[in-house]
Amino acid sequence: MKPDRKTCTLEWGEVSYLEWKPLSAPRGQDVLLLHGGGVDSAHLSWAPLGRDLARKGYRVIAPDAPGYGGSDAAPWPVTQRRLDEFVGEFVAALELDRYVLGGLSMGGGMALGHTLEHPEQVRALMLFASYGLSDYQFDSPISSALQTVTWATVRSGLLDAVQRGYAKRRSWMERSLHGAIRDPERITDALVDEVMQEAEKGTAFTAFTQWQRDQIRWNRMATNHLDRLSEIDLPVLIVQGGRDSAVPVSSARAAAARLSDAQLLLIDDAGHWIQRDQPEEVGRTVIEFVQGN
Repeated sequence: MKPDRKTCTLEWGEVSYLEWKPLSAPRGQDVLLLHGGGVDSAHLSWAPLGRDLARKGYRVIAPDAPGYGGSDAAPWPVTQRRLDEFVGEFVAALELDRYVLGGLSMGGGMALGHTLEHPEQVRALMLFASYGLSDYQFDSPISSALQTVTWATVRSGLLDAVQRGYAKRRSWMERSLHGAIRDPERITDALVDEVMQEAEKGTAFTAFTQWQRDQIRWNRMATNHLDRLSEIDLPVLIVQGGRDSAVPVSSARAAAARLSDAQLLLIDDAGHWIQRDQPEEVGRTVIEFVQGN
């Protein structure tokens, strides 16, 4: 089942998005999904899950963030706050209301930020390996030292150069995918091809580097919504991989403890790209969550 590719015009440019139409009678609520940073797009992150939700009667919408996929590059610096605002602009343009909102990694941070600012619009929230729940990127006793090293590589331009270098060599890109997807059988030739095609455009790297410069500080991450989670009075599903090298498992547990209505799915052997790593278990849990809310 292929989604429709559509565009909408915002004040700053064109946004490309995917729409999976329900195969059966619509159930009444839309599902809005936000992809992550790095080399990602709406199709890369959400194609399997969007298809499965549409088969259950839901309309699924997934935009390419500014500079990613088929969307125009933003004329403004890509910061976390501006991405949060982008979600609101996109929702307004499509006249969405009372939707289930989900986000992966950077997209999880966007979903959190949008929900905190517009709680009346969101029916339920899904956070997949979400950014915005911790001061550090790493779940280890030396996390502060690793944070400083990462900050230095971002500021020097070294991290951007390394990321772009992976786009030029298929073997390097495939190796990096093994860090995000722990099940090697999920890293198919077709997936590597699609990731390589996205990486070759280069605009996603530019957008992601701007985001990294905004968010990675020498001693912490700039955005941590943990202390504001008590403001969220709606059902939240947190999906986290036990072998995620990008988001600390402890942040997912801490978030679940602070939310009034939280469900935590922790998959021990899964990595950061969790819905690609364990699509059956994640899909089954997501469908049950959406059906219940």
